[in-house]
Amino acid sequence: MSSANRVPGRSTRGRRGLTALAVAAGLLLTACGGDGEAEGHDHHGGVEAPATVEENASPYEGLHLEDPYQKPAFTLTDTTGAPYDFAARTADGPTLLFFGFTNCPDVCPTTMADVALALRSVDPAVAERTTLVFVTTDPARDTPEVLGEYLGLFSADLPTPFVGLTGDQEQIEQAQLAAGVPLAQDDGQVHSALMLLYGTDGEADVAFDAENTVRDIAADLAVVAAE
Repeated sequence: MSSANRVPGRSTRGRRGLTALAVAAGLLLTACGGDGEAEGHDHHGGVEAPATVEENASPYEGLHLEDPYQKPAFTLTDTTGAPYDFAARTADGPTLLFFGFTNCPDVCPTTMADVALALRSVDPAVAERTTLVFVTTDPARDTPEVLGEYLGLFSADLPTPFVGLTGDQEQIEQAQLAAGVPLAQDDGQVHSALMLLYGTDGEADVAFDAENTVRDIAADLAVVAAE
């Protein structure tokens, strides 16, 4: 997601007219540290991704979802060991939701770093209202303590620290299904690279993938915060 890995001259604005097939690429499972992407899955274990992109003019720099994703309802365990009701605790401002794991060598730390940089660049009031929720796909290793230490590396100086959530394997899988992202595979090491951005209306009209930049995230946070 970092701009350092972008193809020179490529504009994210040109991706607004993507077809549903292209959006499926954003939902494909990413093998962190591996040699490519695994096959994507929908809510029912099929191969077609549920999202499409709006082909008309879009106010967003990220992937404009024609059919908005609804904010999921799930409760997992936060980094203090307490229950965290995702829908209730994130109702008051923009919410970024990402599924990954702390031992990921590339996609996850890059995404977290990009979000942190974006939040440092937006209006402080927007940053204060925005919540980033990182749900582990590797609950066997990502204890609350491990998640807290990891996410603190990125958000220690932000007005709203990143939230890390874990649970048992069934709870993690149910959270992914509720959010509409493909189920992680290979003990969580193969997971979706999609990050959803929800507004206070409980809908995600925009998402980001590895092609998006810090500037894209910051711009769309400002748009969603103003809605």
